Order: sequence, then structure tokens, then C-alpha cells
Amino acid sequence: MLSNIPDSTDPHAKRLRLRGLIDQNRPIPVLGAADALSARQIATSGQPAVYVGSYATAASRFGLPDTGLLSADDLIAQARSIVDAVDVPVIADAEGGFTSAGNLWKVIQGFEAAGVSAIHLEDHTGAGKHTDLPQTLRPVGEAAARIRAAVDARRDPDFLVIARTDAFWVHRDLDDCIARLRAYEEAGADMIFPSGIGLSELAAIRAATRKPIMVVDIAGASAAQHQGANLILFYAFSVLNHYAAMQAALAEFARRDAYTGPVAQFEAFLDYRGFVDRSKRYAGD
Repeated sequence: MLSNIPDSTDPHAKRLRLRGLIDQNRPIPVLGAADALSARQIATSGQPAVYVGSYATAASRFGLPDTGLLSADDLIAQARSIVDAVDVPVIADAEGGFTSAGNLWKVIQGFEAAGVSAIHLEDHTGAGKHTDLPQTLRPVGEAAARIRAAVDARRDPDFLVIARTDAFWVHRDLDDCIARLRAYEEAGADMIFPSGIGLSELAAIRAATRKPIMVVDIAGASAAQHQGANLILFYAFSVLNHYAAMQAALAEFARRDAYTGPVAQFEAFLDYRGFVDRSKRYAGD
């Protein structure tokens, strides 16, 4: 392997590394990437894994809100570009699966072929997750069947299927949330993902379930305070920071009508020097 070329490594090896992180039984942050560049920044900073979700993909790839416009192919392509850019495990958002349980194999194998280490599959049916529009969930039996279909479809048993329920986020119903998570565990999910919960709900879910838990970061709580969780998603980390930085830079440009950026530092990070060295190495006599 030539130095400074991103080490994609074997996808199975990355999946084993993700399982190892989960097996530590302590809250481990996973920062969300907006694109391949931010994924590389996250990975080279020492973070052990990267997340790619529909929220950041819709914004960064298309400049759109996350309102159900993305296809499975859109998310798989974004995931593949991020997997290829980093040497750490990547967790990807598979939304609700995009198709019927009988056809779910195609979506699951698409993510697996892209090299991701895990996907999460949700029981939310609507496109209004980030709006005040009415929101609904699939019947628990139907959602559990989709988890079974996803587990059956994977080729690598270490490709993780994470079951997400929005029962607490949508209805504030902890009992339904726990009942759904138990059903998804029984359906074969490797990990469970209750969205929209707080610290007290996390403790209750940990006591009532068996599988490792992934959560979205709980506002105001440090990573260490997320006791009971194995992975903590900071799903919008990169896209929100990119937006804030660009807004500040545009305001500064409007004020000064000039800009001098860290070109040398940026090009060193992207390894232009490596391209030059390779070109010289392989130059014809």
C-alpha cells in the first residue's frame, strides 16, 4: 500500500472493528459526515467510526431538506464514496428500506456491497420526520418482518442490522418503544436504536432489552453521560459545522471583499504531494 492513499481495507475487517467498539460496553461517539472530505477529516482526527445519514446527504448532495426525496441509490452512492475515503467503519442510514420486505434484499445487499459496516432500518412511514406534519409508524409485526428480511439478505454475518424505532420520538410512548425494540430483537436485529429519547428513557430501555443500543446524542449530556448506550450518533455534526463555517466565511467576505485561505494546508491534507511522488515514480524512462 502506498503511503497517503486512503486505506479502504477489507470490509469484513472494518465490520469486526465496529463489533469490537460495540463490545467495549461504553458510550462511543460516532460523528456524522456530510461527504467524503468531512469523513476523512473525522477519521484522521482519530474518531473510530463515521456515520452517514439521510439528513446530511439530502443537504450536502442536493441542497434539499430530508423529506423523503432520496432514493436507496442516492444513499448507497453517498455511503460508498465515504467508505472509499476512510479506513474506519461506516454506519449508514437505510431509512425504512425503500421497498417491500420481499424486495428488501436488493437494498441490503446494495449497502453491503458498498462496504458499509452497518445500516439502520426504521419503522417510521412518513416523510415528515423533521417537520410538524402528521407522522405514523408501521405496525410492529410488519416492521419486525422487515428486520427479519434484512438479516436474511445479508451475506456477511458481521454486517450489522440496527433496528430503529421512532415510537418515543413520535408518540412519547415509552411502553410501545420498548415493546417494539423487543420485537425487533426477536426478529434478529444486532442492535437497537430508540430515537428521540432522554437519559431516563435510555436507562429504562437498557434494563428492558438485551441487544446493544445506539442513540442520537442527548442535548446537554456529554458522551460519557450516555450510560447504557454503546454508540452515540452526532448525525448532523459535519453538515451543521459546514453550514455555520460557510455562513461566517461569507459574512467575512462581504465585510472585507477579500479572502486568503489555507491552500497549502488543505492541499497537504488531500495529498497533492503524493500524486507528484507517484507520477515521478511511474514516469517513463
